[in-house]
Amino acid sequence: MRDETKCLHAGYTPKNAEPRVVPIVQSTTYVYDSSEAIGAVFDEPTHSLIYSRFANPTVMAVEGKIAALEGGSAAMCTSSGQAALLLAVLNLCKAGDSIVSSTQIYGGAVNLFDFTLRKLGIECIFVSADDDEQTIAAAIKPNTKALFGETLSNPALAVLDIERFAKVAHAHGLPLIIDNTFATPVLCKPISFGADIVLHSTSKYMDGHAVQIGGVIVDSGRFDWKNGKFPELVEPDPSYHGISYTETYGDNAYIIKARMQLMRDFGVYPAAHAAFLLNLGLETLALRMERYCSNALKVAEYLASCEHVEAVNYPGLPGNKYHALAQKYLKGASGVTSFIIRGGREKAMRFMDALQLVSKEVHVADIRTCVLHPASTTHRQLSDAQIAAAGVHPGMVRISVGLEHVDDILEDIGQAFARAFH
Repeated sequence: MRDETKCLHAGYTPKNAEPRVVPIVQSTTYVYDSSEAIGAVFDEPTHSLIYSRFANPTVMAVEGKIAALEGGSAAMCTSSGQAALLLAVLNLCKAGDSIVSSTQIYGGAVNLFDFTLRKLGIECIFVSADDDEQTIAAAIKPNTKALFGETLSNPALAVLDIERFAKVAHAHGLPLIIDNTFATPVLCKPISFGADIVLHSTSKYMDGHAVQIGGVIVDSGRFDWKNGKFPELVEPDPSYHGISYTETYGDNAYIIKARMQLMRDFGVYPAAHAAFLLNLGLETLALRMERYCSNALKVAEYLASCEHVEAVNYPGLPGNKYHALAQKYLKGASGVTSFIIRGGREKAMRFMDALQLVSKEVHVADIRTCVLHPASTTHRQLSDAQIAAAGVHPGMVRISVGLEHVDDILEDIGQAFARAFH
């Protein structure tokens, strides 16, 4: 099936007289015929449902759909994108380990890597998304367990050279984890370029309507966890009946370990109703991405010609430094663009306050156009050096172009500039 069809049909196939739409299974628990049957499921939980902290039929349908869209072997949804990122790393790292990450990533991810995980004894070594193979490789230590980057960085819109990072990772026997939130599998399938684990904040384009928070981890099923660097996936797990994940679950070893070990202990599984809403968003994802990209390109072109704008960050523009990489990896540059207003922070604030149609909100990838000032919001907790490394400027405004008629969006931007610079 093509993506448009997968968005509608993957993950759930109703049988005779069953609901056409994915049903909401609003239950925390499941009934068995005997105590022996319950015990057997604890020995082999993939054979049936135990408790909705591990799995739920509604959520499982969405997991299957997202795995199909990404070309992965399996997926696990979480209660937020940040939870997905946390579990993806903790599934590989323990105290004393390290990861290597691009600096051009979401501010919340920087905070997680450079503060919270560091307190847990996990080091993050940062490299630029633009670094060459030698520089990236030099950051890898004997205790490094993974490389991480974002397909399209938030908010600098840097396009990661996925194949370059994958080449370095695999040369050192390490997996590459990619956050594909801004691109979605409709615009980019990182697994096809060498990524091993793919993450999403499903709260963004996948949901698309700003109604529920969520995340997902997708396992490619292609990485060799038996290469000697990941004993916790190979050796018997004393916390779960001595199971060897690679021996028992093969290609799904990584995602099953995440579910049986980390989801069990952290309990960050989404509710059935949240998954139902996410599925509604996924059904129109392919259609919406076309419109997001089309509208955003027109907005970026308008901003590039505006005298009040110092620079525009949108990989879809031919003059953008990441345009060639966007042409290689993306079927469109998403609906998010960022730009630097002449006059710095003060003018940026005045411009934003003058907007009438466009919402000022702490969100992105909505059906409605919205703006944010990253330096004072999403990246506020970072140092000046970290903000600069993330590609954020004090005068930068991030605009997430929605599905309104593009002329209405442009008229609102135009009148806001006129008022800000009056």
